[in-house]
Amino acid sequence: MRKERMESNIHHLAVNTIRMLAVDAVQKANSGHPGMPMGMADCAYVLWSKYLRYNPEDPAWPNRDRFILSAGHGSILLYGLLHISGFDVTLDDLKAFRQLGSRTPGHPERECLPGVETTTGPLGQGFANGVGMALAQSIMAQKFNMKTFSPIQHHVYSIVSDGDIMEGVSSEAASIAGHLGLGTIIYIYDDNHITIDGSTDITFSEDTAKRFQALGWHTKRIDGHDHQQIADAIQEGIDEVERPTLILARTHIGYGSPNKQDNASSHGAPLGEDEVQKTKKNLGWPLDPTFHVPSEVYELFRQRVKVLKEEYEAWQRGFKEWYKNHSDLADCWQRMHDTVLPEELEKAFIQAVSKDAKATRAHGADVLQKASELIPSLYGGSADLGYSTKTIIQGLPSIGPGNYKGRNIHFGIREHAMGSILNGMALYGGFIPYGSTFFVFSDYMRPAIRLSALMGIRVVWIFTHDSIFVGEDGPTHQPVEHLAALRAIPNLVVFRPADGLETAMAWSYALRRKDGPTALCLTRQRVPVIHRPEGFDTKIILRGGYILSDSAITPDVILVATGSEVAVAVEAKALLSEKGFHVRVVSMPSFTLFQEQSKTYCASVIPEKSIPVAVVEAGLAQGWHVLTRAPMHMIGMSQFGTSAPYQDLEKHFGITGTSVADRVGRWLKKLSQS
Repeated sequence: MRKERMESNIHHLAVNTIRMLAVDAVQKANSGHPGMPMGMADCAYVLWSKYLRYNPEDPAWPNRDRFILSAGHGSILLYGLLHISGFDVTLDDLKAFRQLGSRTPGHPERECLPGVETTTGPLGQGFANGVGMALAQSIMAQKFNMKTFSPIQHHVYSIVSDGDIMEGVSSEAASIAGHLGLGTIIYIYDDNHITIDGSTDITFSEDTAKRFQALGWHTKRIDGHDHQQIADAIQEGIDEVERPTLILARTHIGYGSPNKQDNASSHGAPLGEDEVQKTKKNLGWPLDPTFHVPSEVYELFRQRVKVLKEEYEAWQRGFKEWYKNHSDLADCWQRMHDTVLPEELEKAFIQAVSKDAKATRAHGADVLQKASELIPSLYGGSADLGYSTKTIIQGLPSIGPGNYKGRNIHFGIREHAMGSILNGMALYGGFIPYGSTFFVFSDYMRPAIRLSALMGIRVVWIFTHDSIFVGEDGPTHQPVEHLAALRAIPNLVVFRPADGLETAMAWSYALRRKDGPTALCLTRQRVPVIHRPEGFDTKIILRGGYILSDSAITPDVILVATGSEVAVAVEAKALLSEKGFHVRVVSMPSFTLFQEQSKTYCASVIPEKSIPVAVVEAGLAQGWHVLTRAPMHMIGMSQFGTSAPYQDLEKHFGITGTSVADRVGRWLKKLSQS
């Protein structure tokens, strides 16, 4: 009895340590969210002290359990757990919470600290990232696990909040997870009945357990402050191998605060000095010093880490033997985890694309097929548009419930979840994921695209039907503002290739890039083959913009075009030349990359002041003004499109060689008269 009581006391001490580290950090920063960490400390403690597998000395261990704090506003909960678990997170880091240059930002950010698996805060994203990680794990397990040794045996855990559950992306992701039977997912729902505006019952009255059961999940309701119930529920989730698990933990936000427990005021603001003192007294916690961690708590977690290191070392021994005895699997493992790419990748892609006039989505399909043969890490799919976006890898099966041997992933009509799941796969390691939909529907997945750029992870976003030349489907399906919108996202490289060669080079760039995502915007309609000068260096395409066709003397005008409009600019040049104008044509497959080039190179393509520039692009003009300080004329869209065959739209909106030549000619004449 005495031993049980002592164990109960140390658990109580550890939980209050986690709570009060959060309270002290938020109070010192005078900013943050103390309520969730205080309420979820019990669940977090049981998970981290009894079930979660990790090694603080090797945070990237492939067989670690993934822990995602999807309720990222409670970031200080994660930081405190990392500190007492022995990760490279100091008390000084906790004291610098939310400060400039700190390793402990207001919401968890990838690569700020070891042990942070993904950037969270936008609610629902972590939830969906975890589904991507579980899918990646299932693929890896089916590919590499054997009866003698299984290198992949772990779980994906997350703490999710009311906000995560309410956001639509989580419903999309939960539906996919249930359909695929991703049984390694164990999520703990912080069911505290409080959001920023007050009690959840002002907006939220559904039966969450029944919803998730309908989506194919195993669910369990518990008291989130009862350690035995928490442990039993987690174990049930571990034992449930065919369904993901949602543990609905009824908790009290701001637990232990005499005046702010179960109150929305503890959600997003410090308790205040007076309430901090009252809370410490209420919990039997010393008033001083702040950021107090009892030695017994450090020792408790040191002993836990000791046990985990024994598991880690046993895994390492087993893996070494497995690696030695199965050279074919070992080679594939290494190639996937190193994401090794062939040296002659560009050459292979250029040879793969047709020399005929085709839609760039068709050229993209040719490249994807070749890429799948060369790169085992490449997995992906579409939001129910695989045959339209031409992103199905031919000859390979699709992933389905309980069968993860394929390379094609069917996401259904769930663009937002697709984006977030692909981010999770990239974060898991060993995968270069791609996802596709019509360009106009990038609106549905913009939060995930933005986060891939913020995290600097390699994801290939493929958007087809890239302009008003979608045609008959009309303005609801015709992207107009989308190029400008994507180009506005920092660290997202956007390509809009003109033909097969540019498509091949864009794909090679996207696959070789390791520090961020790439968007490939491809046509629905057929585009002509672009003729380039003899001896053309294909690598220059990766500078983002280059001189495609020049004049013998200093040009009167520079025509800059992207995608399908490059051929229009080439035709316009021929017509303008007949009228005596000297014209340079610049193809700009990636406006983003061109801006990253040296001033000298940019000036050699588009002089900063001296030569008028006309831009031809079937989109809005935003952003192009930075190209030059010389006069600029934009030929594109200033309104939504309309429903008609694309050939009629070209004429209607004046994006033909003849129309462009006429407009540019009149503009140059006006400039000469001014």
